[in-house]
Amino acid sequence: MGILARFRRDRLNRQIVDQLWDQVVAAARDPVRFTEGGLPDTLEGRFEALSLEMIAVLNRLSGQPDLKALSQDLVDRFMTDIDHSMREVGISYLAVPKRMRKFAARFYTRVRDCQPAMAEGDEERLADALARTVLAEAVGGRPDAAAALAHHMIRQQARYVALANEQILAGSLLEPPETETL
Repeated sequence: MGILARFRRDRLNRQIVDQLWDQVVAAARDPVRFTEGGLPDTLEGRFEALSLEMIAVLNRLSGQPDLKALSQDLVDRFMTDIDHSMREVGISYLAVPKRMRKFAARFYTRVRDCQPAMAEGDEERLADALARTVLAEAVGGRPDAAAALAHHMIRQQARYVALANEQILAGSLLEPPETETL
């Protein structure tokens, strides 16, 4: 493959990852996660919403050899966006790497705690994990709303499971769902 062909492929891949990322962000901003799902509408709560959405997407992409590279690219895009967001809110250049390590550790803790229940579609187990971690640790989080948030996340994940690989590879996940009442 020539250098020009590789450049075009890389550029197309970046466009697809950016399209997917924009859809992940839009879905994570669903107001129901904050109003009824117990996440605080803060920077921390938004990070948690993004983390949960990423887990749902990654569950869909896992185990699919043709989606493996895309999965890693999407995680990289997630971390890059967090880095940029910290810089935009004024966190000093020297403090960003330390905070990035904390955010990455927090994300992978969420993957460890919530991913198995989400992958199995087990709302009760997910609600327990959310109440103990995401909603208990976020300042202003409401652990009593864990069942509603778990229900929402399992429904969102089912939407991703229904997608064809070709649709995902074309850069299309889902339009943000209409705000649902839990």
